[in-house]
Amino acid sequence: MAELKKTPLNEYYHESGAKLVDFGGWEMPVQFTSIKEEHNAVRDDVGIFDVSHMGEIKVSGKEAVQFLNHVLTNDITKLTDVKAHYTFLCNEQGGVIDDLVAYKLDEDEYILVVNAGNTDKDFEWLKSIEGFDVKVENVSPDYGQIAVQGPNAREMVQKHVEEDISGIKMFEFRQDFKVDGKDVILSQTGYTGEDGFEIYCKSEDTLALWKLFKEEGAVECGLGARDTLRLEGGLPLHGQDLTEEITPVEAKMGFAVKVDKGDFIGKDVLQKQKEEGAKRKLQGFEITGKGIARTGYEVFDKEGNQVGVVTSGTQSPATKRSIGFAMVDTDFHELEKEFIIKIRNKDVEAKFVKAPFHKN
Repeated sequence: MAELKKTPLNEYYHESGAKLVDFGGWEMPVQFTSIKEEHNAVRDDVGIFDVSHMGEIKVSGKEAVQFLNHVLTNDITKLTDVKAHYTFLCNEQGGVIDDLVAYKLDEDEYILVVNAGNTDKDFEWLKSIEGFDVKVENVSPDYGQIAVQGPNAREMVQKHVEEDISGIKMFEFRQDFKVDGKDVILSQTGYTGEDGFEIYCKSEDTLALWKLFKEEGAVECGLGARDTLRLEGGLPLHGQDLTEEITPVEAKMGFAVKVDKGDFIGKDVLQKQKEEGAKRKLQGFEITGKGIARTGYEVFDKEGNQVGVVTSGTQSPATKRSIGFAMVDTDFHELEKEFIIKIRNKDVEAKFVKAPFHKN
């Protein structure tokens, strides 16, 4: 069995008594105190997450733009050195190899921030694409990453930077920036549905920045709260709501697919789905009976016909509702429509609702 990968905070986790789990080959904290307590801290105040396990892939060279527009769904020409965006790496069938955030660091230099469990796969996929004058490097070990999230996150970060950050909007970022004297990239992004920042730092500076925000009163948060927060916020998770068999259009994330930018991998399928409609769609639901729906649970109409499958589900700490996403036949979906989810061989009633399930 391969040894688990470790973030720069791993030793600190063992000292602090965090509950650790194997997450995509990484030893990561699922919780420090309780998922509910950590979740509520992010909704009400400030929480911090170690996201140093995320991958960073650098693409550089005189044909970097052409290469990235060929392999990604969004239009890379729209990026600036202060504006990032969300995009997809798709296969020829339009299925999602990964969802990621792309940053333009310089004229011919970009960083793709990819999901931890997909870093090696994404890197090999990108390296296998021929015909472009580019250099593709996995620079993940160079970076630590901390997410500071919550309604008071901006105010907390502001105390430790010289520049006014009150006007930085979603998906805007600053490079050559300092937080408490440490060189960072400060990005107004996150995976919680709240305001906040993701701070990319040198690997060796991660622990000092973590302790800085903890001492300011930020609550340490693990993967458990990260999952309940992202689901409440209506954000998809790769491996569940997005897979190599699920397209961005089916996942209702077509805003990040620009079919008018020229040719790219998966375009034919995605353009057809955008123009004609996909046969299935990811839909939000809540349980009206008793139970929590989990990934893989089957969805049926009232006549007993299977119409879909649950991709994500949880008990929402903020709304106190049992919520989730299901991939269902498009012609079956209708807001407030009632249906059945089979939970441990019991028929449990549910209905379609709008996502996100919670708005800050």
